[in-house]
Amino acid sequence: MTRKLALLDDYQDVARDVANWEDLSGWEVHPIRRHLRGRELAAALAGFTAVVAMRERTAFDRDLLQQLPELELLVTTGARNASIDVAAANEAGITVCGTGASPAAAPELTWALIMAAVRDIPGQQAALREGRWQTGVGRELAGRTLGILGLGKIGTRIAGYARAFGMDVLAWSANLTDELAAAAGARRVDKRDLFAESDIVVVTTRLSERTRHLVGRAELEALGPDGLLVNTSRGGVVDTDALLGALAEGDLGGAALDVYDDEPLQPGHRLLDAPRTLLTPHIGYVTREQYRIFYQDALEDVQAWAAGAPVRVITG
Repeated sequence: MTRKLALLDDYQDVARDVANWEDLSGWEVHPIRRHLRGRELAAALAGFTAVVAMRERTAFDRDLLQQLPELELLVTTGARNASIDVAAANEAGITVCGTGASPAAAPELTWALIMAAVRDIPGQQAALREGRWQTGVGRELAGRTLGILGLGKIGTRIAGYARAFGMDVLAWSANLTDELAAAAGARRVDKRDLFAESDIVVVTTRLSERTRHLVGRAELEALGPDGLLVNTSRGGVVDTDALLGALAEGDLGGAALDVYDDEPLQPGHRLLDAPRTLLTPHIGYVTREQYRIFYQDALEDVQAWAAGAPVRVITG
């Protein structure tokens, strides 16, 4: 009997290039390039034994899982996925597995956004293509202050980049200690001071009920009309309405965003017309090196599960 495997949200059609899915004997492998939601998603996955989900692009809640009685294995790229109801999956007898990940992809994209924003690289390129020469004046990073909201693995790597550029580094998270901050080359401050004392604040904390809308109007106004907010974590950490208001009224200097409340970002979204914004389509993890890790580990997950010895199992 042939089993069916779906590779969800393979937007760039690269899954088959970076892993040898032909090694899966007795399986039909179906890459799905466009994003599916709701009934269309449930209908498309009917009859599938296994699914590989790309990060948190697709939510697998209890309702969806109950509509997929033949699903036995759910693989997420990365070691965790807040969009999967793991408890509901376990109750339904569905094994959930993860993969490894590159430590460099997201921090590098974060720094690219910072550099592009402070030197207005997109705007200068657009002007040059239109025949206009040197239409603005950028800012240097040396001597300025970077605030990091959430000093985990990504934040720690970003702190290292900041020090290499001659920046002072501040950090805040709920459980951060002075010692942990110092070990990363940062100084721990409270959240209010992080925004008030920083020229640029980078959001790298995970999204949870505790961190949802952690950044609101008060924080944005403290960052100020010359400040830059960079979010490469999750859209929900920042109150989008507050962000739009601060940008429209000049209370915030600018925002560089790679993540949004609802993805993919839909045409006509207000952020697309917001002033002083640099927007990318959640590409912090989209590198060939990262995809190679994701899909090769996902292939290994499927093979191990089929052999009765699943690996990288997520239980809670």
